[in-house]
Amino acid sequence: MYLDSTKKQELFEKHGKSVTDTGSPESQIALFTFRISHLTEHLKANHKDYNTERALKMLVGKRRRLLDYLIKVDIARYRNIIKELGIRK
Repeated sequence: MYLDSTKKQELFEKHGKSVTDTGSPESQIALFTFRISHLTEHLKANHKDYNTERALKMLVGKRRRLLDYLIKVDIARYRNIIKELGIRK
């Protein structure tokens, strides 16, 4: 499996406040970004997999909503997570 519990803990530790901090917007955005990159690579090889394409679009929408929330709450945290993950060009 591409995303096991150790990889999740690593993402939460790096981008969240602690290993158990799974609810902060930064940790969720990091997790969604990891999943989005994996699904993007999958779709490059399997371009007719429409269920995965739909799941990818839903994940991008969830991440977008979290980023919009983070802009409203704290612009500095938003800029920091964008820079860390390299989401924007």
